[in-house]
Amino acid sequence: MSAAQPAADGDPTGIEHRRERIRIETERHRIEGVLTLARDGYRSRVSDVLNASERDFITLTDATVTPLEGGPMELHEYLSLARRHIVFAVAADSS
Repeated sequence: MSAAQPAADGDPTGIEHRRERIRIETERHRIEGVLTLARDGYRSRVSDVLNASERDFITLTDATVTPLEGGPMELHEYLSLARRHIVFAVAADSS
């Protein structure tokens, strides 16, 4: 999913956003969710967000968390993930 979304009403910056579904793995979990990015320019790529040293956490919406060792999948409307726990991140399959 990479559909452009207009900025929220009342957003003083007037920045347009797009949403991209990504898959992240930590040492213990597989997390899939939607990352909100700027439509163009600064912070418009997933790598920009993952490499932003001034931010310790990234935020995902509509997230699923699955333990790598097995167990039930959890669904979360909102999830903040500490960047330091990320082993790798990829674009999620659209299927």
